[in-house]
Amino acid sequence: MEDLRNVPIRASDVSLVDGLSSTRAIRRYTDEAVPDHVLRDVLFAATRAPSGSNRQPFRFLVLRNGPLAVTAKTLIAEGARAMWSAKRQRDGYAQGSGARRDSPKARLAATMEHYVDSFASVPVLILPCLNRYRAPELTEGSHVYPACQNLLLAARAYGYGGVMTMFHRTVEAELRSALGIPDATAISATITLGRPAGSHGPVRRRPLSELVYEDGWGTPAPWAVDPPGTEFTAAGPPVQR
Repeated sequence: MEDLRNVPIRASDVSLVDGLSSTRAIRRYTDEAVPDHVLRDVLFAATRAPSGSNRQPFRFLVLRNGPLAVTAKTLIAEGARAMWSAKRQRDGYAQGSGARRDSPKARLAATMEHYVDSFASVPVLILPCLNRYRAPELTEGSHVYPACQNLLLAARAYGYGGVMTMFHRTVEAELRSALGIPDATAISATITLGRPAGSHGPVRRRPLSELVYEDGWGTPAPWAVDPPGTEFTAAGPPVQR
């Protein structure tokens, strides 16, 4: 294990705006281990996120190669396969354009198949958790999800990548028992992290004109124009005004 007491937080040459526009969901990783100092820097960035009343109720359980980590990864891999199988059928990933191997829908399905099949061997699994200080409520995600985004952006800055899922949900009871997570602490997500087997962005999204309004619902904002060279996606459900 690295001695990080005198290792400074590293600056990155990826600008904030570049990071925001190129941090894509990374589901394929090399076998490279994530060094301690990178994990330190990434988690430091995560803990700089805002939270209600600055309570900082988020906690991060990092799982790599220890016995409990292997157990947790295996458990969540089972949940991942079950959840993806249900989604694949429910959303018709093998139908329509999904039947064409070169379509975006088919490529996403292939990526997801690889992801869930290799989930148990991801380099790093992080469980973002929330220490509840009152009864569960709809807005409690605002205490932890900004920290998750900080984590993913910092990983991108240092050449790593990840993706956030809810694959723990179907095996949460077993996961809590295996890892000793208190009942009053919510498991808010799972984040896998590693060196991308491919490349980062730029990400493809819908045009600003479809997503941004001004003065009234559905009223176009004339200034909402994408930068030159922006690539768009046609994936996802139809846009609802």
